[in-house]
Amino acid sequence: MHGLGNDFVVLDARAAPLPGAMTPGIARALADRRTGIGCDQLILLEPSAAQDFRVRFFNADGSEAGACGNGSRAVALLHGARAVVETGGGPIALEPLEAGARVDMGAPRFDWDAIPLAYALDTAAMPVGWEALEGPMAVNVGNPHAVFFVDDADAVELDRLGPLIEHDPLFPERVNVNVASLAGPDHLKLRVWERGAGLTRACGTGACATAVAAIRRGLVESPVRVTLPGGDLDIAWAPGGTILMSGPAAESFRGTFDWDAFA
Repeated sequence: MHGLGNDFVVLDARAAPLPGAMTPGIARALADRRTGIGCDQLILLEPSAAQDFRVRFFNADGSEAGACGNGSRAVALLHGARAVVETGGGPIALEPLEAGARVDMGAPRFDWDAIPLAYALDTAAMPVGWEALEGPMAVNVGNPHAVFFVDDADAVELDRLGPLIEHDPLFPERVNVNVASLAGPDHLKLRVWERGAGLTRACGTGACATAVAAIRRGLVESPVRVTLPGGDLDIAWAPGGTILMSGPAAESFRGTFDWDAFA
């Protein structure tokens, strides 16, 4: 499946368990575009005692993430009905729409230890920088994000600076790196370096974090249209509330594979 070109291998283990335990190595092998199936993230659906079902997200490098916005829309489309699901970042509400899905991503968190950062900083305007990228805002929307506002998002060497920031000791759990430019009073242009996945065509949690950061800084008004290389997402948020993300999702194909070949 994919959301704006951000693509996923989805394994549905709600009715029957997988042949073996999911591990970082298996997730990494399945995500490999040359020797596996190929994806930005692997999504695993499992039973849940607390919610309708559980959703786990694995990055292409095998690391597990607490949230994935585009992946959550894909799950809503696959499930085909409203649901509240358990994720590593907390429960979220899914609702399929005619052209995609809407997801209530929960409330953003801004405390430095909720991002988390290695030490206390003002997350609204962090006094740090990496070359021309300076003064980011940090937001946790189920996973950690650093948001930089620049004059031209396309001009940033994100393929070079992204991994430097992702792995900086300031971010003990690494971080997603967002560079955004203002395109109108309710419109942002965004590129994202995803933690554990690199440059992708779209990042749903990145769009949420960036829209929230821009609203907090008074740059835009909600709802916000966020344009990524893969297309547009609509983000609505008011201070003190939860984030509503709407956008497309699609199924690409279904298939089978030999579990033992990747275990």
